[in-house]
Amino acid sequence: MLKKIIKGGHRKPSKSDPNDGSLYSFGPPGTRNSGSVSTANVVVNHASRAGPAASGPNTGGPAAIPAMAPPSGTVDPLPLFREVASSERQGMFIRKLQICCFQFDFSDTLKSAREKEIKRQTLLELVDFIQSGSGKITETCQEEMIRMISANIFRCLPPASHENTGQETTDPEEEEPYLEPSWPHLQLVYELLLRYVVSSDTDTKVAKRYIDHSFVLKLLDLFDSEDPREREYLKTILHRIYGKFMVHRPFIRKAINNIFYRFIYETDWHSGIGELLEILGSIINGFALPMKEEHKLFLVRALIPLHKPKPIAMYHQQLSYCITQFVEKDYKLADTVIRGLLKYWPVTNCQKEVLFLGELEEVLEATQSAEFQRCMVPLFRQIARCLNSSHFQVAERSLFLWNNEHIVSLIAQNRSVILPIIFEALEKNIQSHWNQAVHGLTVNVRKMFLEMDADLFEECQREYAEKEARARELEENRELTWKKLADVAAQRGAEDMITV
Repeated sequence: MLKKIIKGGHRKPSKSDPNDGSLYSFGPPGTRNSGSVSTANVVVNHASRAGPAASGPNTGGPAAIPAMAPPSGTVDPLPLFREVASSERQGMFIRKLQICCFQFDFSDTLKSAREKEIKRQTLLELVDFIQSGSGKITETCQEEMIRMISANIFRCLPPASHENTGQETTDPEEEEPYLEPSWPHLQLVYELLLRYVVSSDTDTKVAKRYIDHSFVLKLLDLFDSEDPREREYLKTILHRIYGKFMVHRPFIRKAINNIFYRFIYETDWHSGIGELLEILGSIINGFALPMKEEHKLFLVRALIPLHKPKPIAMYHQQLSYCITQFVEKDYKLADTVIRGLLKYWPVTNCQKEVLFLGELEEVLEATQSAEFQRCMVPLFRQIARCLNSSHFQVAERSLFLWNNEHIVSLIAQNRSVILPIIFEALEKNIQSHWNQAVHGLTVNVRKMFLEMDADLFEECQREYAEKEARARELEENRELTWKKLADVAAQRGAEDMITV
């Protein structure tokens, strides 16, 4: 049995509709158009999940339409590959592909049950045939196989549950993930594509004619599927395509960039951002040094702005890994990254602040002294605000920065600048923070600074005391002024009273 890959996830919107009914055919070579089955136009379920129709892979003429389910009882199983002569296996391969082009209605499990099972068994045979390497498939067979795969997987995605479907908005982390009803067939189609891509018998010079830019774009559109199992297969397949087809690499990176731009600036929702970032994490890890300007622009224009959307919690772990990879590759990018985090720092979302603080610690871990000095003033002004947060997790997470030896060493080298910035926040926490854990951690950090530089600590303490004294004096003067005004008003009110 093929292993089912199941992974938790949430939902997202797609761009173009790769399932336009006029895309693919299933007939034998040379009779593709005449052998196609005409169907009604595909109805797009939602505007955000549809787009202009695209031509199928390697189709130079009129596009064809995927075959809908045949009449019951008209499809019979074909002989197994081992039951036919070697010379006939390529022809049998194409005939089996034609059977697998038929589409079925999975909303009714009893409808066309026999035909569905025949298709499933045929797909299993095709996967085994490719995986076994029992025969190098011809170029014609490869073309027909990609055509069959396209007819099955490139389809109109249903409306996402977060869209305006009349349902109440819920937390995507608490939702049950949507499961594609046709997955028993889809999984085998994806498995066939994966085995074809990774096979040592697959010649990239031939395969790139069918796994072309159009095919890759439609694959990327499917990352918006709400079924986490489908996204997991897509992630693996696209990663393998990136590794095997070097000619497609710049195009794939650019296409992923465009998905990110649309997500950040238009839709604010997409189901596959986490999976795409996982692919990019591996790609970034392989960047050569010195890093190309193109890659640095990708960091600034796409990755850093990904901190802006509301559903960042769904992909933050993968995003943080990509960001950290950049800094570890080129430590000079630390200042750019930290300033980018500060630009998108959340104002009213405490959960996002906790995520940002965790990512900030990972970035600072890879930051050198020169880059730290460039951004430490705005950075610790923000940290000071976090120290005084009434949300104890934000305050606690910011105090945990002092548990990191590398960060403490950077702070110690620049204590004359940093301590005056955060001293007031530390004192306020000790005097009035409601959470005991935050209070205790603040005392420890304060003690650390005292032991680090007693003279500087005393100077900051003196300046803080003077500032507090001035503030108290100003408040007393304000109250005194208001009291005088109240007295004058009362006196004039008494004089203006008319007694009868």
